[in-house]
Amino acid sequence: MKKVTGFLIMLGFLFSHTSAAEPNLDTLLNHELRRLHANEVVDLRSHFEGKPLLFVNTASHCGFTGQFEGLEALHQEYKDRGLMVAGFPSNSFRQESSDEAETAQVCFYNFGVTFDMFSPIDVRGDEAHPIFQELARQARAPRWNFYKYLIDQNGQVVEVFPSTTRPDSRRLHRAIERLLES
Repeated sequence: MKKVTGFLIMLGFLFSHTSAAEPNLDTLLNHELRRLHANEVVDLRSHFEGKPLLFVNTASHCGFTGQFEGLEALHQEYKDRGLMVAGFPSNSFRQESSDEAETAQVCFYNFGVTFDMFSPIDVRGDEAHPIFQELARQARAPRWNFYKYLIDQNGQVVEVFPSTTRPDSRRLHRAIERLLES
């Protein structure tokens, strides 16, 4: 009987610590960020609250930079259904330009990005912006550029996609469809 009780206690402990973390909307959205290479500052709470989101950490000198094209296609496909795509340039992996104008050139002119892009922030470690601290707390920190975080209307990370998951992947599209139907 002692073994069974001990096992059940251990099992309860494991499950209580492996469940998804509750979202903290203040940590995720209670920020103002400047748009990429612009003076406009966006209040993220008023801009994103209550909407399904796809947050992506980006870099303009990465082998995955071509994913901007697919992210823009996702934005165009799902924006009328409420999904908001946002890119957060970062030099956390040493592949972002130190010149914000160059980053903007890559995003807006080379790839025609029209979804929200913000000024560069850190996405890993002690210097990570609170947005990415919250994403790491709920799921995991990005392991490279172009990590994709699908977030529900309540600020809960519902799925994380690594850099190798292309924006046109069926798995990503199915996850977006499930989120939009919920």
